[in-house]
Amino acid sequence: MDIGSYDGVMFEQLKDLISEGTGIDPTLKEKIKGSNYTLIPGYFPKDLQEDQLFDSITMLAVLEHIPPNIHESFSAGCARCLKPGGKLIITVPSPQVDHILAVLKFFKLIDGMSLEEHYGFETSMTPQIFSKPHFKLFKHKTFQFGLNNLFVFERS
Repeated sequence: MDIGSYDGVMFEQLKDLISEGTGIDPTLKEKIKGSNYTLIPGYFPKDLQEDQLFDSITMLAVLEHIPPNIHESFSAGCARCLKPGGKLIITVPSPQVDHILAVLKFFKLIDGMSLEEHYGFETSMTPQIFSKPHFKLFKHKTFQFGLNNLFVFERS
C-alpha cells in the first residue's frame, strides 16, 4: 500500500520486485489499473476497503500533509490495514526543507507539491504518532544531508 501514491510512479519503478500493490491519493480523479497495481482516488483510511491487509505501507513525504487532529485515526488506520510483522515505511522532510521549497517556489523553480498543506510538522513527533501498542520503531535515520528522515515501524 502506498499512501499518497500520486500517479503510481513508485509502483512503476518497483514493478519487477512486487507481486501487487494498491495506492491511494486524493488528487486522482478516477481508479487506475496498472500491470500489477491499482490506484484508488480518495483519502486513507476512509476510502479504502475495510478488509484489505498489506505486507507493507509506504508514505513518502506524506505525513507533513496530514493535519494533527487526525494523526490518531490515521495511525489506527495504518495498524488496521497492516499485517502483524508488516512494515510501515515513512519519509518525512526536516522542517528546514519548507524554507528551501519556499525559495524555490518564489523563483518559480517548482510547482505543485501541495506546499500550502505543510504546517511545520516536527519530525520528532513521528514515533509518538506511530507508537505502542500497535507499532515498534524498527529504524530511524536521516539522509540527504539531514534534510530528510526515514522511519520504519513494525506492526506488533
